[in-house]
Parts: sequence; structure tokens; C-alpha cells
Amino acid sequence: MRLKADFMLLLITMAWGASYYLSATSMKEMGPIELNAWRFLTAFFVALAATFPRLKNVNRETLKYSAILGIVLVFVFLSANYGLLYTKLSNAGFLCALSVVFTPILGRFFFKKELGRKMLFVIAVACAGMALLTLGDDFSFAPGDLLCLICAVSYSADLLITERAVRLERVDALQLGVFQLGFTGLFMFALTAALETPHLPQQGVTWTSMLFLAIFCTGVPCVVQTVAQKYTDAAHVGVIFALEPVFSGIVAFVFAGERLSTRAYFGAALLIFSIFFMEAEPGKINWGGRKR
Repeated sequence: MRLKADFMLLLITMAWGASYYLSATSMKEMGPIELNAWRFLTAFFVALAATFPRLKNVNRETLKYSAILGIVLVFVFLSANYGLLYTKLSNAGFLCALSVVFTPILGRFFFKKELGRKMLFVIAVACAGMALLTLGDDFSFAPGDLLCLICAVSYSADLLITERAVRLERVDALQLGVFQLGFTGLFMFALTAALETPHLPQQGVTWTSMLFLAIFCTGVPCVVQTVAQKYTDAAHVGVIFALEPVFSGIVAFVFAGERLSTRAYFGAALLIFSIFFMEAEPGKINWGGRKR
């Protein structure tokens, strides 16, 4: 079951690979907070319509965790968006993806979660792959880098809180996935009203990009991720989501004509290797000791 859950998370990561390109297209007409407000509210109402029979008997515990995750997701998306304004894309791509490192660290610190040598090796390989894929030769810290680090830490917190919530008997994973969309959208809309001027998109290309973001990069991923985390752990999810720069590069190659360097291709290969290695059967890996 864990393998199926990880495969679904991989499909989510593929959809997220298009999100940078679509967000850039949408933000030509919309502000970053407003885009996220419409993105999450649209995702919530679509998910609500699709799953309404399952949402009738939501309890207080599920709503509490949904609200907590909504607050965390506000930090994730706003720190990423504003971080991009004050640092290079290469820096942001690497630093935002460091949730693969922060997830096991926070899990160990707050929840006493142990990591085996195999997972530590996978995280190290994934981190090296991300560095080769995203960072240029002139890496230097910029003001937006701190925001990108906040994004990575916040998303690690999202993964760990979700894992903790879906393991509780009184929290329904599907309901949690849907209602966190609604809370995030409401929080974003409140910020939009205070800091930006809310308005609906005027151009067809903006509507298309925003709707794709809402349904395939927000609604479906949030619900599927929440349900999948009943069967896999947060560290696994973090490694899978580290593949996002690979899929972003593929989208940039196809739609924007961007090309990667040889080093970046090697980094992508390392990331893909880390996923296959992570999914390998533990009994088939010899760590210098006796096979069990």
C-alpha cells in the first residue's frame, strides 16, 4: 500500500512541475496573494462538489487540524512567492526544496521519529541532486533566501502535522484534505483584502492557468497527499517532493525552450536514483552487514 501511496505522490509532484510556469503566467495579471486566494477557494469548491456526501459529518478535531494546516500553507505559499521576488530562481528552487532535509530533522526533534541509514543516505543523495540541478556557479545569499528557507521549514511542518493528524481515529483524511483548502483560501482572501485589490481575471489565458493551478496543482494534490500519508511517512513524502525541480525543468524545456547544463542533468539523475533506491525492498540492500 505504501508503494501505491508513493506513486500517487509522484503524480502530484509531476503536476507541481507545471505550477511555476503557470503561476508566472497568472501573476502577470494577479497579485501573488490574490492568486493563491482564488487558487485555494476554487480548489475547495471543486473538491466540495466532488466529495460532498463524505463531508456531511465532519467533527471538531478534523476542522481544528484543517485550520492549523491552513495557517501553515499560508506561510508555505507566501514565503515562496515573495522569496522569488528577492532572490534568484536557482536559489529559490534549491532552498524551497530543502523540506527533504528539514522534515526528518523536525520529525526527530518534535516527534522522536527515528531514521534508518538507508533513509539518511537517500536524503543526502537527494540533497546533492537538488544542488546540482538548481544552483548556479555564483550561488550567494540574497534577502529572499530566508523566505525560501521559511517555505521549506513550513512545508516540513505541514507534512509532519498531516502525518500526525491522519493517524488519529477522530480525523478523517479526506475531510482534512478538503477543508484545509477552504481555510487556506479564506486566510489568503483576508490577506488579499488587506494588502491587495481583489478582482477576477480578465484574460482567458489567466483563467486557464489559474483553474489548472486550482484543480490539478492544489485541490487534487492536497486531498491525495493527505489520504496517502495514512500509508507512508513524512520523510518518504519529502524525498518524493524533492523531484519537483526535475519536472519543473521538463516543463521549462517544453514550453519555454530552456536547456539544462550537463551538471543539472546529473543532478536530476541523482534525484531519480534516490527515489528508486528509497522504494527498493530493504531486505535486498546490504549495508555491510548480514542480510535479514
